[in-house]
Amino acid sequence: MNDKAIDRVLIAGAGPTGMVAARYLAGEGIPVTVLEASTELQKDLRASTFHPPTLEMLERFGAAQYCIDQGLICPLWQFRDRQQGPIATFDLGLLADITPYPYRVQCEQWRLNGFLREELKQFPHAEIRYGCRTQRVKQDNNSVTLTIDTDDGEEDIQGRYLIGSDGAASGVRKSLGIEFEGMTIPEAYLTLSTPFDFQQVLDDLADVAYLSDPKEWVVLLRTKSVWRVLVPTSADTTDEQITNAAQVQQRLQSVYPRDTDYEVVHRTAYRVHERVAKQYVKGRVFLAGDAAHINNPLGGMGMNGSIHDAMNLCEKLTAIWKDPSIPLDTMTRYERQRRKVAIDTVQAQALRNRQILNETDQSKRQAYYDDLKAIVGDNERHRQYLLRSSMIQSLRDLEDVQ
Repeated sequence: MNDKAIDRVLIAGAGPTGMVAARYLAGEGIPVTVLEASTELQKDLRASTFHPPTLEMLERFGAAQYCIDQGLICPLWQFRDRQQGPIATFDLGLLADITPYPYRVQCEQWRLNGFLREELKQFPHAEIRYGCRTQRVKQDNNSVTLTIDTDDGEEDIQGRYLIGSDGAASGVRKSLGIEFEGMTIPEAYLTLSTPFDFQQVLDDLADVAYLSDPKEWVVLLRTKSVWRVLVPTSADTTDEQITNAAQVQQRLQSVYPRDTDYEVVHRTAYRVHERVAKQYVKGRVFLAGDAAHINNPLGGMGMNGSIHDAMNLCEKLTAIWKDPSIPLDTMTRYERQRRKVAIDTVQAQALRNRQILNETDQSKRQAYYDDLKAIVGDNERHRQYLLRSSMIQSLRDLEDVQ
């Protein structure tokens, strides 16, 4: 294969991570080929929260305003008790002096994907190929070869570098033999979407609310068109049992009882893991997004952390591409920085939120509540909490990681 064909970055996976990476690199004049297993845009409703620093990053592509226009601005989010009501309401407006986006935006991730795919069409040196399933990865001192499976059989594609952003079941990660350290949470999650407006029946309900209960916690999250409801379910049940119509109605009626059935426009059952890849960098191959780390969704940090991965990675990769004198091993700083965030920030916050919601000991639950009330009652503690939960602090801390 000639050098010109190799002179590109391969990206496995066209989710938010892969598409942000592709748009970043293409905008820097770097040829990219994105290989996506699906045959069309997947309208996956799992992730829908964009935190302030993520919106700042997306400004680079004109995508921040698009997400705002397509989504819902949510400056407030809260912890609630299912019986007592609001415990603590956090106000991102307190960060107006720090970020131009002092709020969360609730916008389905597939909308960002669609926007970025359209954006990529302006670059003749960028392409997306669909129906390409990762099989194997090989590399040498100058290139990476990705073997894909297509409807026409196997094909080898070469590039100078490869970004593995092909999801939790990453074929790139598996082919490289990189361990995915962590655990599986002992419960499955059921996500439902309904146009029913919970704010009409639950007092002082914020657009994003975590409802604690010793028997069954709930997350309520509003988007522009629907309310999303997240509830835990026994991991011993099948997806078909979890999403059974009668079961779905029972779960929604437990949130707020009605005389009629809820309209349900979407339902998904999925297993939850807390895992981080042992390596993010192996030679000319880099892992990012769910291929590198996965966590429970309680905090809305998964997609945001993945986009932060892509931006961090592409900044460093662009520098190496444009200046061959920079040694490849400088990319290991990407691993040190982003792996630390995945463990110390993303997983830690998601696990803490789950612990608060799941706590069955009444004295411990009350202690959590008292602490949350004290935080929102103290302006400085409130701001510090928001800096951490919005992921601003994790980005500030990166500069200390060499």
